[in-house]
Amino acid sequence: MIEFRDVSYCIGTTQVLMNLSLRVARGETLVLLGRSGSGKTTTLKLVNRLVSPTSGAILVNGSRNDHGDVIRLRRGIGYVIQEAGLFPHFTVAKNIGLVPKLEGWEERRIRARTEELLQIVGLEAGLAGRYPHQLSGGQRQRVGVARALAADPEILLMDEPFAALDPLTRDELQREFLLLQQRLHKTVVFVTHDLREALRLGSRIALMEAGKLVTLLSPQEFVKSDDPWASAYVRAFGGALDPVPNRGTS
Repeated sequence: MIEFRDVSYCIGTTQVLMNLSLRVARGETLVLLGRSGSGKTTTLKLVNRLVSPTSGAILVNGSRNDHGDVIRLRRGIGYVIQEAGLFPHFTVAKNIGLVPKLEGWEERRIRARTEELLQIVGLEAGLAGRYPHQLSGGQRQRVGVARALAADPEILLMDEPFAALDPLTRDELQREFLLLQQRLHKTVVFVTHDLREALRLGSRIALMEAGKLVTLLSPQEFVKSDDPWASAYVRAFGGALDPVPNRGTS
């Protein structure tokens, strides 16, 4: 569904990404894991051309993502960021319905899709007329996910979407994300620096360090791996990983 072919990205003389080659399978959740500055968010932004590679190529659904209309590309990819990134002067309903409106959907269809998505992400229909500042952090993140899903994109890009939430709300949204993914089977690229979140949500974990992909493993392989990079990450988290939750359960 997504492929990086020997991709590098530089800002001036600083090399942010180096020779990244990576494939994301249709319907999987690939987690980009790493410390701040490892290149995770840049990798994510390359998919929908928020930034362009210095060299190499990115393919989306079999086609180079720099060979077509960038607006069309972005409208076909859901994007969820930390703190949701909602428009403060739009109601919940208008935030969710933004991309369908830009796509020329009829108002009746937009209303029906908005109501459906509020239910899917676990929000009451009565919240549709509220503004972002009238919602809790968890509610705003749910609206952000609903907005990303509004036009039914095949791909979701999620940049630390739960990082700013309190632990209980974060745990709840992680559980809901797993249930949602089991239902919708989207292709998801998920950025986090939290190993426990990566193990819980990912089909595979791509560990990045200093702009390079250093290892790519399933969650079960990651915990047991003797790869020095993976082992160091596991040791750093120590007892926080005991027990390691099984992906797709509770």
